[in-house]
Amino acid sequence: MNNMPEVKVGIVAVSRDCFPESLSVNRRKALVEAYTKKYDAKDIYECPVCIVESEIHMVQALEDIKKAGCNALCVYLGNFGPEISETLLAKHFEGPKMFIAAAEETQDNLCQGRGDAYCGMLNASYNLQLRNVKAYIPEYPVGDAEDCADMIHDFLPIAKAIEGLSNLKIISFGPRPTNFLACNAPIKQLYNLGVEIEENSELDLFEAFNNHAGDERIPAIVKEMEEELGAGNKKPEILPKLAQYELTLKDWVRDHKGYRKYVTLTGKCWPAFQTQFGFVPCYVNSRLTAQGIPVSCEVDIYGTLSEFIGQVVSDDIVTLLDINNSVPKDMYKESIEGKFNYTLQDTFMGFHCGNTASSKLSFCEMKYQMIMARSLPVEVTNGTLEGDIKPGDITFYRLQSTADNKLRAYIAHGEVLPVATRSFGAIGVFAIPEMGRFYRHVLIEGGFPHHGAVAFGHHGKALFEVFKYIGVPVEEIGYNQPAGVRYPTENPWR
Repeated sequence: MNNMPEVKVGIVAVSRDCFPESLSVNRRKALVEAYTKKYDAKDIYECPVCIVESEIHMVQALEDIKKAGCNALCVYLGNFGPEISETLLAKHFEGPKMFIAAAEETQDNLCQGRGDAYCGMLNASYNLQLRNVKAYIPEYPVGDAEDCADMIHDFLPIAKAIEGLSNLKIISFGPRPTNFLACNAPIKQLYNLGVEIEENSELDLFEAFNNHAGDERIPAIVKEMEEELGAGNKKPEILPKLAQYELTLKDWVRDHKGYRKYVTLTGKCWPAFQTQFGFVPCYVNSRLTAQGIPVSCEVDIYGTLSEFIGQVVSDDIVTLLDINNSVPKDMYKESIEGKFNYTLQDTFMGFHCGNTASSKLSFCEMKYQMIMARSLPVEVTNGTLEGDIKPGDITFYRLQSTADNKLRAYIAHGEVLPVATRSFGAIGVFAIPEMGRFYRHVLIEGGFPHHGAVAFGHHGKALFEVFKYIGVPVEEIGYNQPAGVRYPTENPWR
């Protein structure tokens, strides 16, 4: 299934009637030309029916961009702009929107060519607040055609995430494992975000799984798995059951997504899953995530929500890991100190049993779940995908609802180091500048669970704007502050 949103941004230019309309017409044309020279023309639509100067124009423009299939809006202040009409346009447009302004003057046309859009942006932002309208405004929202083209392109992943959330359904199976309150969070904020949730019993899933016994599609999925695993296929006897489970989940998504366009999953893998199903679902979770359907472990609803946002923003596979254990001092001294500019407290190990896609691992093997096998027969714990996570830039992040139903988030840029983990599961040696302080004063102080979403690459800029747009208070978006910048809860005599 196509589980990734696409957006088409309608560009609507506005003009205050005491300014020459030609300023906005010509600047809109220049903006569109600049965008199509540098980026994909299918991303945008130039609204030709009018320059918005009045409420009537606003209605005409709104109808035109809807007819053109636009699901995102860019209000472009070619000059000062009509603060009422332009903000009404944003109010009545159902989708993500942004405001940017022109800076097209030259020193030789500062009489008839001066647009005063710098001033107009202030009035627009004030009126948006009066109307309680959310809109993305770039860090510096004024520029020439090339600058504004870049701003629209930066808006795309933000707009995709907003569009995706408004059409997302999360499907969960099973209550949380007992003695595992960490990932529990109220679902009210999901509805506030426009997300639907379908909660099911793992007994429902077990029934559906049994109904897929002997499914004629199983051999084809087994062959896919064999090709993916290659020499790492250490448990070939378990592949038919894993294929049966994968088909069960895909059919459930097909039959239960309802009117929603996009779906994520979260399920339970212990304590009864292994003994009843006869395997663990980690590898299947990794495969579905690689196919664009994020899956979180241990019924972590906000974990799979975070994964979906990261997938859309990065346009890439993501994963969900435990912020798990410190790097041993001897490993740090041997493999990190003097080779990378990180202290011991900047490093940690990100781990999960085997849910990371094979394409994000340096090597992979189908194994058994070592932790579960300490108390269960090994044969019912098969199904993990083990390997060291590929070195490279990452963004560690999470969106969470607190116990008292408030949105909170964190974002940190870092990297996976090219250091052998010498451990088990899907695991990597992570490094985030000032991680020790971030761990104490954001993660612990903020009451975040041990699960964190990982996007591959640095995507904090877009994630920050998404979190702001959906209503996370900026003071509740934690990040790894640099040395010398004190957290509010940090002891000044540390």
